[in-house]
Amino acid sequence: MPIQKQLSVFLPNRPGIMARTCSILSEAGINILAMAVHDTVDNAVVRFIVDHPTKATLLLEQEELYVMEQDVLVVEIDNKAGTLSRIAQTLAEADINIAYAYCTATPNQECGCLVIRTDQPERAQEILNK
Repeated sequence: MPIQKQLSVFLPNRPGIMARTCSILSEAGINILAMAVHDTVDNAVVRFIVDHPTKATLLLEQEELYVMEQDVLVVEIDNKAGTLSRIAQTLAEADINIAYAYCTATPNQECGCLVIRTDQPERAQEILNK
């Protein structure tokens, strides 16, 4: 259960911007491991976990995009009912707030992947490892 760097990139909410951003990364050989998009009327916050976050940050900033780095906890979880509830409850009992999270799994996968943003990623990691 590693702590990884997540990049939050602020993009104009217009056709082609996401394609261009993903192309910048792929042309540099950077693999996107996870992505979540949160839109507003004019802008979107795109959260990326990539295999080379420092290189990705430099490339995106060269394109005059605003990029923020955060530490997030990436957890491989069982793909069954109650798993997210148990994780959220465990963190709540430790008084660790989940600022946001995103996850994915298909119905046929045994495991999924959960990304959690907290103000205490190291402590959350330690608690969930128990």
